[in-house]
Amino acid sequence: MKRISRLLVANRGEITRRIMRTAREMGIETVAIYADPDSHAPFVHEADEAIALGGSTAAETYLDVARVIDAARRSGADAIHPGYGFLSENAGFARAVVEAGLTWVGPSPEAIAAMGDKLAAKRLMMAAGVPTLPSTEVPADGRADLQAIAAPIGLPVLVKAAAGGGGKGMRIVRSTAELAEAVAGAQREALGAFGNGTVFLERYLEAPRHVEIQVLGDSHGNLIHCFERECSIQRRHQKIIEEAPSPAMTPELREQMGLAAVTAAQAIGYTSAGTVEFLLDTNGQFYFLEVNTRLQVEHPVTEAITGLDLVREQIRIAQGERLDVHQGDLAIRGHAIEARLYAEDPANGFLPATGTVLAWEEPKDSPARFDSGVETGSDVSLHFDPMLAKVIVHAPNRTEAALRLARVLERTRIHGVTTNRDFLVATLRHPAFLAGDTTTAFIEKHDPARVRRPAENEVRAAALAVALKSQDERRRGASLMRTLPSGWRNNPSQMQQTVFTHQGEEVKTGYLAQRDGSFDYEVAGVRGSARLHRADGDLVDVEIDGSRRVLAVAQRGSQFWVQGASGEVQLTELPRFPDSEQEEVAGGYAAPMPGKIVSIHVEPGDAVTRGQLLMVMEAMKMEHRITCVEESAKVTEVRVAKGDQVEAGQMLVVVEGSG
Repeated sequence: MKRISRLLVANRGEITRRIMRTAREMGIETVAIYADPDSHAPFVHEADEAIALGGSTAAETYLDVARVIDAARRSGADAIHPGYGFLSENAGFARAVVEAGLTWVGPSPEAIAAMGDKLAAKRLMMAAGVPTLPSTEVPADGRADLQAIAAPIGLPVLVKAAAGGGGKGMRIVRSTAELAEAVAGAQREALGAFGNGTVFLERYLEAPRHVEIQVLGDSHGNLIHCFERECSIQRRHQKIIEEAPSPAMTPELREQMGLAAVTAAQAIGYTSAGTVEFLLDTNGQFYFLEVNTRLQVEHPVTEAITGLDLVREQIRIAQGERLDVHQGDLAIRGHAIEARLYAEDPANGFLPATGTVLAWEEPKDSPARFDSGVETGSDVSLHFDPMLAKVIVHAPNRTEAALRLARVLERTRIHGVTTNRDFLVATLRHPAFLAGDTTTAFIEKHDPARVRRPAENEVRAAALAVALKSQDERRRGASLMRTLPSGWRNNPSQMQQTVFTHQGEEVKTGYLAQRDGSFDYEVAGVRGSARLHRADGDLVDVEIDGSRRVLAVAQRGSQFWVQGASGEVQLTELPRFPDSEQEEVAGGYAAPMPGKIVSIHVEPGDAVTRGQLLMVMEAMKMEHRITCVEESAKVTEVRVAKGDQVEAGQMLVVVEGSG
């Protein structure tokens, strides 16, 4: 047995922190590698040693095999764990690690290669008797008759990257007119994300469940499954809520799918932790989707219901140890749900967001596990995946798990960047979710609220908390309140006035100090009495009309984030003397986020209609389509060129139309 003493994690963010946590528990030293934008990230300073790779992009750093192997040599690491994403399913990297004399914490390069090409994997599964969906490869020469290729499969079809995952290089096609553009876009995205532009067409199931089976295999021929996870709640073909067990599972179906997963893993001689993914239709028929030859993002829910530490099992298997658990030893305990907290804007098509995390704080005494990649002060850049953290709860039953997770999320402080937190809460509390109606069409079918609408009393409390906190800071600094003349308390015109905006509406806030230390207030036309009990750091203990609460306030310039028990309220203070308005362009289409223009589909003078593609930009390795919103219009200006790097808010194209 080869004992690992110093482990390099070839990844970043939350998964690196999670792997290092188990390594430390096993007495193993840890080494991190990092790109320039990650130089101050938590995973860097938590490692025993961190090696700078030099560079800003994934291609220059985490995807550079030679640099990663060199970092291992320089640090004295004797093993490499790839995490997920990046090089985790790159057979060439696994082979390079082994050839460098290092221990590879993962399946064999041969197993990775066998499953790395999704088309080849499907053929192998068919030979093993595992049910699969009809599919066919798209030739890379660009001259293929796409309609003829798609005909035997039938519409709708899914365009998929052969070497991909995570929703990248994937398009749904429901008409033959969409095929060419969908294939071209998928090929571009796949090439940028995986270095391989090969795509294929597969029959698309409109509303299946995404159910996957966790497997574990050692080098002594022992192979087990650790039950299922359901990962059907997705946007942009990427999972955002995962759970174990699946609400759709029966004991008979679990046994069938578990056997199929073990059969699939045996067909490639699988070792280490891996996942066999299936689609489950409404008739209870399941179809092989792919094998992920790595640790999954959602592995914590399996750990919660089985009591296993899957990273520990990976390390033990890599050291040549036998599995110390047998199939009959495993049992499902309770229910676990994981939510992925992303820096993204659900109200704007779930576009990724960037910025600096002004405040990050997990709820005190939280009944949840946080696998996070950020802390207060962390930068969220456009270079990498915008996932901030995974939040996992384990409860005796599914309903309690869902409601507990929703409560934990809304009490989490995450200020300074736009996130999907409120959307996750709305999904977890949606009646259809609680009823187990969790297909991949859930978001489109049920449309959970993408923005939380706080109650009026929440907004009122937030505005008063900010105003009274600011007043208290001024009083402490200059004792201004003592200089005010007597007899002013009944004169409304002497109220201290501040005007905020909240979700596009003005919130006029006034307050007037009383001799007993309380305040008369008027907020958005509502009058009452308030008392500031304490303003300590960013915490404000305020009583409003006899109701007392402690709120946390974070500020950046004129922006305020106020966290209460029910969630966050964002306020922007309007200046007393407004700045001159910026020029607005009628009919202008601006970049929703920083990115690169990859294609332009119109020219000045072109007539366009609603839904017509104007241009495509790439950000965070995903393509984003800029389409016409006018019923009929004419392009008057194209202000960018293919290949241009653009900033958020930069004007891209201008059209004139009837609306």
